[in-house]
Amino acid sequence: MPKTERIGFTAKQSREAMEGEEGKQEPQLILAHKLFLLTHPDVPDIEKVPIREEVLGSLKASEMAPLCGRLAAEGVMEVSREDLEAMRARIEEELKKIDEKIADAEENLGESEVREAHLAKSLLYIRISDKEKALEQLKVTESKTVAVGQKMDLVFYTLQLGFFYMDFDLISKSIDKAKSLFEEGGDWERKNRLKVYEGLYYMSTRNFKKAANLFLDSISTFTCYELFPYDTFIFYTVLTSIISLDRVSLKQKVVDAPEILTVIGKIPYLSEFLNSLYECRYKSFFTAFAGLAEHIKLDRYLYPHFRYYMREVRIVVYSQFLESYRSVTMEAMAAAFGVTVDFIDKELSCFIAAGKLHCKIDKVAGVLETNRPDAKNALYQATIKQGDFLLNRIQKLSRVIDL
Repeated sequence: MPKTERIGFTAKQSREAMEGEEGKQEPQLILAHKLFLLTHPDVPDIEKVPIREEVLGSLKASEMAPLCGRLAAEGVMEVSREDLEAMRARIEEELKKIDEKIADAEENLGESEVREAHLAKSLLYIRISDKEKALEQLKVTESKTVAVGQKMDLVFYTLQLGFFYMDFDLISKSIDKAKSLFEEGGDWERKNRLKVYEGLYYMSTRNFKKAANLFLDSISTFTCYELFPYDTFIFYTVLTSIISLDRVSLKQKVVDAPEILTVIGKIPYLSEFLNSLYECRYKSFFTAFAGLAEHIKLDRYLYPHFRYYMREVRIVVYSQFLESYRSVTMEAMAAAFGVTVDFIDKELSCFIAAGKLHCKIDKVAGVLETNRPDAKNALYQATIKQGDFLLNRIQKLSRVIDL
């Protein structure tokens, strides 16, 4: 992309976007986003000062002694020994009370009370961010659980823990476990929630096509406010759809979707990014793209795939432009995108060499000539190849029969 002036999407705006629906998103996931911003190389030090204060306040409020110790060891946060010891003492006191409740429930009460006491202990370990003990206690709670819906809720707790630590192995296993539980039963509300969790997992592991399909299926049934606000969900849905859907599907499922239209205007640059692409206003698209890039950089799920996503979007927009022409001058294309001819030359050269764009550059004439693969010819070649394979198999079979 060409150099543009830095469009001010700050860490504060990113923080507010992720906390859009106050009181509904899981505090641990809000904290995870703040910790991400705190260690982000592109966030200025002056913006990290209030974030550090907020993080320290959250750590103390939730008694996150295990996490405090780790962050202090990594040099991310400074936590005094007195504060750590005080937190650990309060945790021990809470655990002692819960253990007493468990013992009392096992001796004097029923199975449901025993399960509730064990669940309270699981939630305590999740709250203080003790991953190993939380997972261990969730297994104990599951052994005391009979109802499929309650078992599913335990899986959702595990998934939230997985997203806090970005433990994709744990997330993948938990999603598989949830799907196996649904074979025993399960309500539609939890099934729809699982789609969002699964979509977030696929987006975080760079499978944008599967993520887009799952997000689009969940637009009208979204209830996963514990993961992120609805605005953020629409942001992810639009981003993944743009590089996954064809033009017709994008129009039907995204551009004209009423659920998206009600929200998209609240997210900076997103409406212009989507609509300028569909309406072939490429100069406006690049401007919106530059602004949106700042937002993507400050998202903990998308940041690892920032360069990949930026490349894929450019391939989509260049392919769309070239589809309209048999040949076009480099100067005309550069003018359409509001960039220099040299920039277009470098961009297209890389993508052509990688086999991502079907065209060739006539440098002398300054012309781009498209050489889109003929669908009929490709089908013919595939048929010939399959026919040759079948003949070889028949010949081998005939030799065996002759023997």
